[in-house]
Amino acid sequence: MAVHILEEAQRCLNCKKPMCQQGCPIHTPIPKVIRLMLDGKLDEAGWMLFENNPLTTVCSLVCNHENQCEGHCVLGRKGAPVHFSSIENYISSTYSTKMNKGPAPSNGIRVAIIGSGPAGLTIAVLLARKGYQVTIFEGKDKIGGVLRYGIPAFRLPKSVIDDFEYHHLVLKDIKVRPNTTIGGAITIEDLFRDGYKAIFLGTGVWQPNSLHIKGETLGNVHFGINYLNNPDSYRLGDTINIIGAGNAAMDVARTAIRKGVRHVNCFSITRKVAASRHEFDYAVLEGVEFIYNKKPVEIVDEGVICEDVIEHEDGSFETVPDSAKLYPADSTIISISQGPKSVLVRTTQGLEANQRGLLVADEYGRTTRPGIFASGDVVAGARTVVEAVAHSKKVAEAMDAYMQGREIASEA
Repeated sequence: MAVHILEEAQRCLNCKKPMCQQGCPIHTPIPKVIRLMLDGKLDEAGWMLFENNPLTTVCSLVCNHENQCEGHCVLGRKGAPVHFSSIENYISSTYSTKMNKGPAPSNGIRVAIIGSGPAGLTIAVLLARKGYQVTIFEGKDKIGGVLRYGIPAFRLPKSVIDDFEYHHLVLKDIKVRPNTTIGGAITIEDLFRDGYKAIFLGTGVWQPNSLHIKGETLGNVHFGINYLNNPDSYRLGDTINIIGAGNAAMDVARTAIRKGVRHVNCFSITRKVAASRHEFDYAVLEGVEFIYNKKPVEIVDEGVICEDVIEHEDGSFETVPDSAKLYPADSTIISISQGPKSVLVRTTQGLEANQRGLLVADEYGRTTRPGIFASGDVVAGARTVVEAVAHSKKVAEAMDAYMQGREIASEA
């Protein structure tokens, strides 16, 4: 692997105006990282990656590189771009095992992080670096949020998340309370009572969106986010129909194939899938069949009944009369995104959500309740890991300013 990585790194032109860096949502200093590695300074390159992005090992595997760093590489205009994803993964995974820096001197200020998805983990690490006493409250038995329970292991091995827990959380003395849901036995008010000066909400979006059609409660119908949480607990049969064609639907389809499903049909209401080209290509390669311009109208024991739709240029749809048809399957999985659960809003005075149930917060993550901040999917809806990291870096600075009594002026 190292020879390939070196050859790939040597293709980098070290551009004075690095378009790859501009294409990265967190502006990873890609040419500098590559140059350090080529100069034999692998540890410095690794330190630079983690300093910029605590989840660099994760992002090297799950980012949409084709539209970000690699999609902006100038070499890609006439040939193959420099595959920085492979370079980043090699450097970060090699360096992560060498990380041994303990916690920063404590400043005595407690911070609560609710949810250990990409946003929560990022903010926990960034604030721990500044000396805050950080405690993560996680509703499930292990950390990771969507990283562990929403992204299949063939895309993101669980060992990567386990390594993160040791090399970041344990070494920095970040406390974790698993199987603890805030809004039940413990409330936000309890956290403030116990001396937490600021609270971060990164609870993600775990409430699956439904189609609101007849048949969704049948025993052979499931939601994609629930299936990805623990696919081994499902018996789907030989043939499944997946409603939805985004990246999560691709994860469902490819996971089902690995779990023994023989035939997977994926239905899209549009003429093109919403998933990235990369994920779509792999799904096709692995045998997933795609059926376009179909609108499900009813789910039955035998499969899904869909109508044909005409997709207009303005994005509207017109149903074709008398086009309803049964598409047989043993099971149906609905994967049309998801929204947040409302327990925190219901149990916390002064915390507001919008009509979609997403928390209301400004650009710095400040919610409608002083001292409570939020970022990630629970604010923006389902987005990518790197977008969550990018916004959370700004939120961490705002939390630090709040706890230190400084003001951050809003951008004009």
